[in-house]
Amino acid sequence: MAKQTNLHCSFCGRSRDEVKILIAGQEGHICENCVEHAEEIISHELLERDDLQVKQYRFNIRKPKEVKEYLDQYVIGQEDAKRVLSVAVYNHYKRITQKTQADDVEIEKSNIIMVGETGTGKTLLAKTIARQLNVPFAIVDATVFTEAGYVGEDVESMLTRLLQVCNYDVAAAEKGIVYIDEIDKIARKGDNPSITRDVSGEGVQQGLLKMLEGTEVLVPPQGGRKHPEQKMIKINTSNILFICGGAFDGIDKVIARRINTNAIGFNVNKDIREDQKNNILQFINAQDLKGFGLIPELLGRLPVVTHLDPLDAEILRSILTEPKNSLVKQYTKLFSFEGIDLKIEEEVLDFMVKKALEYKLGARGLRSICEYILTDAMFDLPGSGTKELVVDLAYAEQKINKSKLNLLKVA
Repeated sequence: MAKQTNLHCSFCGRSRDEVKILIAGQEGHICENCVEHAEEIISHELLERDDLQVKQYRFNIRKPKEVKEYLDQYVIGQEDAKRVLSVAVYNHYKRITQKTQADDVEIEKSNIIMVGETGTGKTLLAKTIARQLNVPFAIVDATVFTEAGYVGEDVESMLTRLLQVCNYDVAAAEKGIVYIDEIDKIARKGDNPSITRDVSGEGVQQGLLKMLEGTEVLVPPQGGRKHPEQKMIKINTSNILFICGGAFDGIDKVIARRINTNAIGFNVNKDIREDQKNNILQFINAQDLKGFGLIPELLGRLPVVTHLDPLDAEILRSILTEPKNSLVKQYTKLFSFEGIDLKIEEEVLDFMVKKALEYKLGARGLRSICEYILTDAMFDLPGSGTKELVVDLAYAEQKINKSKLNLLKVA
């Protein structure tokens, strides 16, 4: 018993008689007063870290003109899409920063859907806007989603990705941007009712409805059903901006039927038909998206519809050299790391544009062509002592002809 009366707190030194509870450890003891004090210190430290995270994602509201000017530095062309996106994003963040007014007018969300061919810059536009606003940004792929209860990802997993981007800071995530790519792949497979469920089409669209509109969602922090014992995190999606993008291959025929033009046929002047076919996405509206297979309830929650123009030779030529992150600047920097000065002649750039149009791969095709032309040089030159590489037309043609890229040629 004498040994027990000598026990004391290893932190504050109080004896057992001076405290209510003395918790024993392996080599010491701690009293309830020190436990409470330690809890206060931990709470204070965690609060300071949370404040730092919120400051890290404190977004900057820019006027629509300023947003577009920033986009112009990275994205060539697509004037209509940039204007629509700039206004929609500005109105969205103005909405969530405004205090409640006495007139009780509640501004609704302005989620966006972008329609454009592959390689026209849909993802680049969304990423660039998120970088300027300094908000959490997540890209998710709609093709992996299935209706709840089936093999595949639930729609809530897109918010898991957003949480991971901002280190599980819920306050920051609730003001973030989610870009849902390949939204056209969840189109309803057919208008005819069937005994089988459309679990990766209409079922996914129905799962997205409440999330796009704004509701409290229980999100698995580690994703999916692989960790059923994990605690759920509650996220309110009312202030999350959803931007959807898709190629919607074949929607030109839906638009053509509505505006009484012929996308294909022989009874129209060739020049007029070709011009309409190349620019037909400019006439897109929600009715066309409904005809393609998106349900009306989903379209009602994506009020802003915009299109991206196909890339012509002039725009592709500008993409190679003008943006801050242009392909020529990227490869020049890569070679500069090895002390090599890369020079690409003007006629080579025109040749690359010609090939990109030939293969119909959009801006991504330019990257593939650059790789085919420069891969051998990037393999051989590092460590060779070469200080300069001049790429002329003969060199570029030789590398393209040697590659298997010609197999991609579209008739």
